[in-house]
Amino acid sequence: MAPLEELGKSALVGWRKPVADKLSKPLADKTPLSGGQANALLGVVFFVLSVVYVVGTVKRVLAES
Repeated sequence: MAPLEELGKSALVGWRKPVADKLSKPLADKTPLSGGQANALLGVVFFVLSVVYVVGTVKRVLAES
């Protein structure tokens, strides 16, 4: 398994896993990705969104200080 695929799958915890599991099949059907790759891609997307949220929060906190 590729490192990016491992990162994506490890990011799928809590509510993100059932959401990704539900979306990965339709995504795989509409793209050349396999089900596992689609699942990993969704995990990477969730991971990136989390990082963007945390960075934005830290920027706002530092701006207020």
